[in-house]
Amino acid sequence: MENENIIEFRDFSFQYFTQAKPTLHNIDLSIRKGEKILIVGPSGSGKSTLGHCLNGLIPFSYNGEITGSLKIRDKETRDLDIFQLSKILGTVLQDPDGQFVGLTVFEDIAFALENDNISLPEMKQRVRKAAEMVDMDSFHSSSPYELSGGQKQRTSLAGVLVDEVDILLFDEPLANLDPATGKRAIEIIDDIHRDTDKTIIIIEHRLEDVLHRDIDRVIVMNDGRILADLDADSLMASSVLKENGIREPLYVTALKYAGVDVSKDLQAGHIDSLVMEDVKKAVFDWNNSVVSPQPQEEKETLLHLKNICFSYDGEKDIIRDVSFKLGYGELMAIVGRNGAGKSTLSRLISGFEKESSGIISYRGEDISGLTIKERAEKIGVVMQNPNQMISKPMIFDEVALGLRLRNVDEEEIKQRVEKVLKVCGLAPFRKWPIAALSFGQKKRVTIASILALNPEVIILDEPTAGQDFKHYTQIMEFVDEINKLGVAIILITHDMHLMLEYAERAVVISGGQKIADARPSDVLTNHSIIEQANLKETSLYQLSLSAGIEDGTAFVQNFIDYEKKVRVH
Repeated sequence: MENENIIEFRDFSFQYFTQAKPTLHNIDLSIRKGEKILIVGPSGSGKSTLGHCLNGLIPFSYNGEITGSLKIRDKETRDLDIFQLSKILGTVLQDPDGQFVGLTVFEDIAFALENDNISLPEMKQRVRKAAEMVDMDSFHSSSPYELSGGQKQRTSLAGVLVDEVDILLFDEPLANLDPATGKRAIEIIDDIHRDTDKTIIIIEHRLEDVLHRDIDRVIVMNDGRILADLDADSLMASSVLKENGIREPLYVTALKYAGVDVSKDLQAGHIDSLVMEDVKKAVFDWNNSVVSPQPQEEKETLLHLKNICFSYDGEKDIIRDVSFKLGYGELMAIVGRNGAGKSTLSRLISGFEKESSGIISYRGEDISGLTIKERAEKIGVVMQNPNQMISKPMIFDEVALGLRLRNVDEEEIKQRVEKVLKVCGLAPFRKWPIAALSFGQKKRVTIASILALNPEVIILDEPTAGQDFKHYTQIMEFVDEINKLGVAIILITHDMHLMLEYAERAVVISGGQKIADARPSDVLTNHSIIEQANLKETSLYQLSLSAGIEDGTAFVQNFIDYEKKVRVH
């Protein structure tokens, strides 16, 4: 009889040849045919390495020493080549651009079938079926590079589905997607799981987003070991998430703030399964007990965008009549769907692009005549990927670069660089090469090199993209500290948690237009704004509705105010 375990790790360890210690230690894990598994863990926990062992990138692309056994469909993977493995297991990568080979959507989906010499009639039929499964059949002749992030993700998923593999592996599928597209991606994965008998493995640190749909088991990893293998309800009742720096769902945090003992019987693994009768009173009472802080006075305007329009080709406006103000020392977020125009706005403010019409004023003066270099002394921009900003091998030289280009005296440079390295927590590494730093530390270096110029405004584009909860918190606490020094901050983000936790205001952009400028709690409880901008309502709002609280927006705001107090202490 065939073993119903489709994947079996037995005392499996792996060590990269370039590393001093193993990345995976003594992994024992069985996955049954047709199961849907989520693997979570902080950065460096070994979850991606585990994925590479499954899809054959280890040992075929990354060399190292394997001990123990890994069987897929009863065959030792070390006896299979990567081509044989690709017929059993298909991988959908975090960056869909790295997966495209065709000039059109259908060509791209057909690639695996062309390699197998499948006849044209059968190929067309299978490609159409795979495209329909992911809602991409109406895009058959579109170029992959004209597609949005979510559409690219779906195309690469169809390219894997068309090969009729038994196992689908998703490596951080939500990393580059706006909230609503991410939610839809989880729904599509779930539909495929329901409609086929495929085994699905999702590697992702956005736990709450994946739990939007049912998961059979959640595997928690850290330091190359499996620490827990639980269903979602048992996981919420355990302390394993907190102990390993993984963010628990917001509604679970709210329950704990309300003094609820989150047990397995509460079924808190999904907000829809939560036993509300047991928690209603506690949530209600807690909501009434939160004391709101005094409303802050409106801050004096530092930066003002008035009726800004912008077009790349002189015909189609990418930004249409956008106006908003940023106050001295304010921290605001700009949010909206992929391609809404958020990053274009940051390029206009920093001078990398020139507005077609409208005025950007700084301290009441029009800055259209200032060069990029002159603007950079007032308004700093930190890009999403630090590697695109770094040009020097050593940390000190990178942070000093902007000052040296401005012919600042070396003695003053030394003082200013030392000061910002201290503020950024990089002082112990001042003599280090940048190559030795982690992604999060590199991000701090890029922020430090901007801070050294003493700007009054810093724009951060997706400051926490791809960061686990621990590094996310470190970066954002640091951003908070800079803000307290009086620097005004604009966060461009897809992360609704980040907007709720840290921003005083949110400007929402959709189709190049401003559709809202309000508190984050107002934005994420307004159905119309959520829909237009591809956002996602917060689970806190769903919790308040289920608890019978009349003003869900006030409940979300109470949570934010309470959390800020908890964070300070």
